Amino acid sequence: MDQKTLRQVEKHCIQEEAPACRSACPLHMDVRTFVHQAGKGKWNDAWKTLNKTLPFPGILGRICDHPCENSCLRGGLGGAVRIGELEKVCVNQPKPRIRVIPMPKKSESMAVVGESLSSLVAALDLLRKGYDVTLFSSLDKLGGPLWELPDDTLPKDILEQELQILAALGLKVEKKKLGQGLLAPLREEFSAVYLGLDSPNGTRVANGKAPSEKTFALVTDGVFAGGALDEHGNLSTVLQCFQGRAAALSMERFVQKVSLMEGRGDEGPYPTRLFTNTEDIEPLPLVLPVNGEKGYTLDEARAEAQRCIQCQCLECLKVCPYLDHFKGYPKRYAREIYNNASIVMGNHAANLMVNTCSLCGLCQEICPENFSMADLCLDARRDLVERKKMPPSAHEFALQDMEFSNSEPFMLTKHAPDHEASRFAFFPGCQLSGSNPEHVLQTYSFLRDNWAKDTGLMLQCCAAPAHWSGDEPKTEDAIALLEKNWQKMGKPRMILACSSCLDMFRRYLSQIEILSLWEVMDQCELPSDADNSVGRTMAVHDPCTSRHEPRLQEAARSLAAKLGITLEELEFSREKTECCGFGGLMENVNPALAQKQLERRTAESDLDYLAYCAMCRESLRGAGKRTAHLLDFIFPRGKAGGDPADRARTGLSDSRENRVRLKKDILSRVWKEAPEEDGAAAMLHISPEVQANLDKRRILHSDIRAAIAHAEETGRKMQSRESGHFLACHRPLMVTFWVEYAVAENGYHIYNSYCHRMQIMGENA
Repeated sequence: MDQKTLRQVEKHCIQEEAPACRSACPLHMDVRTFVHQAGKGKWNDAWKTLNKTLPFPGILGRICDHPCENSCLRGGLGGAVRIGELEKVCVNQPKPRIRVIPMPKKSESMAVVGESLSSLVAALDLLRKGYDVTLFSSLDKLGGPLWELPDDTLPKDILEQELQILAALGLKVEKKKLGQGLLAPLREEFSAVYLGLDSPNGTRVANGKAPSEKTFALVTDGVFAGGALDEHGNLSTVLQCFQGRAAALSMERFVQKVSLMEGRGDEGPYPTRLFTNTEDIEPLPLVLPVNGEKGYTLDEARAEAQRCIQCQCLECLKVCPYLDHFKGYPKRYAREIYNNASIVMGNHAANLMVNTCSLCGLCQEICPENFSMADLCLDARRDLVERKKMPPSAHEFALQDMEFSNSEPFMLTKHAPDHEASRFAFFPGCQLSGSNPEHVLQTYSFLRDNWAKDTGLMLQCCAAPAHWSGDEPKTEDAIALLEKNWQKMGKPRMILACSSCLDMFRRYLSQIEILSLWEVMDQCELPSDADNSVGRTMAVHDPCTSRHEPRLQEAARSLAAKLGITLEELEFSREKTECCGFGGLMENVNPALAQKQLERRTAESDLDYLAYCAMCRESLRGAGKRTAHLLDFIFPRGKAGGDPADRARTGLSDSRENRVRLKKDILSRVWKEAPEEDGAAAMLHISPEVQANLDKRRILHSDIRAAIAHAEETGRKMQSRESGHFLACHRPLMVTFWVEYAVAENGYHIYNSYCHRMQIMGENA
């Protein structure tokens, strides 16, 4: 991702956009921060916030016409926060010492004509930039109409103190009658000239000419003007200040010979892109001062400030534990990912963040600007793989499991019995095959009996793990293998049981016509022994890969209704459904966060859940949530099978062994082919507690058997004097497996097992 692409990506995240109050302020004062500080009673900090943006804050804080209040989102929820009154309270507190760092003096000299507010602001800004400034006034005192304001609005001593800032910065003042013909000689003497139209005779000096809207330039080259009446004929104090400031910036650009317009699109009031959801915000009444005309006390001001909503977006963080976990928001994550990709040598600190995303797409669905963390993270993963910076531990287990599903022990491509061609082919996917192989057998039989007798079968992985890991070469190889087997079958229409498979086919195999198993079954008559669960109410969980598959979602709900199940919609369902924690290989990379995601999902309802994705069912059940799969009711096991919502999660080793068993059983029971006999594997005696640890550590029974076989064959093992247990290790590829075991009469007792990537080097390793 280059800088240009980064900027395009960042633009979709609006969290850093100004809240409505700030964008409505011509000077873009940080109202949100100021009101937050006032609500905390931190008046020194609030003063400093005013001082950062407001010219002469002691003056403007008392007389500002506060257009920000008109845009306050609290306006429709009890009344806009009284920001103007809070500013008055703040500037009536002692002004803290604020360090001002002088700018280096510049060689150019500037002229400012007029003594009213816009001229004073233009002079102040130019002085702070280091320019030599001379102000021409026809009056004895700077400030003009400001001196006419009553003391209870703007005390004279405060006005005098604020104007002393100009003298301290070196302002030169010359008294001169203002009239036509003044600008030309000033332009010859000074590098640029500012004319305050809000000063007496200011419009006469301009000779009826109006400045340009954005740069405030007059027709005469190098002459600028501001402080004009607004479109309603009013003289807004904050607009006076803005025009003086904007003109001063144009003067600086003019003498620097750079574009007057470049990068000034957001100057002055503008509509913000920031979205703030106010649906769940309770209305709060205005806090009114007890002593009316005297204004707020400090406590009253704090109470009024605390009504502020503190506008921000963060809609995606509200629904995504992943985004919330890394304590940022998408725009910040985009920068971190860009910086991570730019590292040539050193630690890629953002790798965990990149690899943890479930790629589910909920953030994009929720975001008002369609920001997709899924696309961002997937592109970053592809970049890491391409540059060989992807940690092998991140996705290794899932990729090896995919390779297993695309190998001889599981992969199978066959036409239906007694058929030499297939109009349709059932593709159950590796997860359903691993979690409940009997359902695959029953579904395949159902399709041949009720849909099309010439429905073939393909056992294989759809390449989702490789796609999710960002490994494009492995993805392309797996997709090519899938397409080859499909062509071998005569290009049948594919019936897919898994929504992730559906997504992969749509992405990579658009030439293949696909059908969802649930849409097909919904068009058929269900088996006579299907479980009629009238009176059972369940919450339906939509898999995240079904997010944009409304027909699939409706078919699943229709089948549930035919089974007599009353469904309750979760808060996040259909296009806004949440991931089960497995998607994008989150469970492999960051199991703790996947567990947090699951806990959030399972807490949405006290009802049992109904899933129609095998992996979702396994994940939810593994988190302790009573969850059944739709096929559990279409093909019930009878009372002896118990409540399907109680069925335990299938372990990783069992999942792999189930796939091997499925292929053998389906060849034997459907095609009447006798399977090849394997050598009897050693029996492993493993307690449920140890098995749970094996699953967490991604250690399969085959890994344990290989380590024990290596130890028994080579004699390379250690024995504990206390327990008599053996400890052995084996490194078949990248991972070293350790097993603590004891020999049993018919196999081995397994007490513990763990693995790591550290390699013990040396002659006696």
